Amino acid sequence: MSSVLRRSHCILSFSSLPRLFHSNSSLVKYSTPSSSNFSRGLYDLRGSNMFRIFDGGNRMLGFRLLSNSCVGVKADSDGVVRFTFGDSRNDKSLMRSSKEEDKGRMVVKETEKKKKKVSKKRKVNELRFYRLKAKKKLKSPNPAVRIRYKLQKAKRKEAWLIEKLRNFEIPKAPAETYDPESLTEEEIFYLKRTGEKKKNYVPVGRRGVFGGVVLNMHQHWKNHETVKVVCKPCRPGQVHEIAEELSQLSKGTVIDIKPDNTVIFYRGKNYVQPKVMSPPDTLSKAKALEKYKYQQSLEHTGQFIEKLEKELEEYQEHLARYRKGKDSA
Repeated sequence: MSSVLRRSHCILSFSSLPRLFHSNSSLVKYSTPSSSNFSRGLYDLRGSNMFRIFDGGNRMLGFRLLSNSCVGVKADSDGVVRFTFGDSRNDKSLMRSSKEEDKGRMVVKETEKKKKKVSKKRKVNELRFYRLKAKKKLKSPNPAVRIRYKLQKAKRKEAWLIEKLRNFEIPKAPAETYDPESLTEEEIFYLKRTGEKKKNYVPVGRRGVFGGVVLNMHQHWKNHETVKVVCKPCRPGQVHEIAEELSQLSKGTVIDIKPDNTVIFYRGKNYVQPKVMSPPDTLSKAKALEKYKYQQSLEHTGQFIEKLEKELEEYQEHLARYRKGKDSA
């Protein structure tokens, strides 16, 4: 074969080649041995049936029937043309690519199955089934079944609320060390009196401490040395927590905590208004309200769980007494 190619100018052609990737590309290459380096080519002849060799004219020198395999045309440095059939490396790469394509198709099919919309009727039927199941437990003649069902439901809600409240936890920056100004008794007495007489105040409501409260304090400290922080509604003991938190965020000094949940803050002798008056590690007004609602719901759910557990204990004690009396009789 190589001698034939060296002696005469020939054209290599592939008949009935498969069309890969693009319908308009036939992947046919022509070359002549007159060139110094015979051009290289690797063809996938799956589905091909014949390999023919022509001379410079239209005369066919020979042909060979081929199996469905890869054919490589290579030329050595001496100019000798070599044909390689079924290169193992290329076969492996083709097999890998086909396997990857199959895997991709399988993944697409699975996602399509998952994305299949459930009919509205099926959803309604499922909801109806769960409602009927819950109704049976609620209308059960056994009080223990009713109490346990309510207890399970309340505990599920409690876990859900705790998970929701985790979203409002802000990673706080390390607290900056600051020395609160040392004030004499006379200065404290004077600041108390002036703070009580002045009408400027900042309310802390159900949202608790958030960025807006600290900002308002700084706004008041523009024109006044002291500011009152009024906490309403406020649980017993919560005023001290709020006073400590606000003193850290605003860098102010607590002068006095009144019995009517009012805290008087002093801005300091060398007060300089910060560029960012609302600290970045605090919640916004809207998020603070949302957090308060979840906290309230969690508090009431906890109380309800305690009540149900107490009821269940009382019922079990009642059952034990009844059985003991029946056995003694």
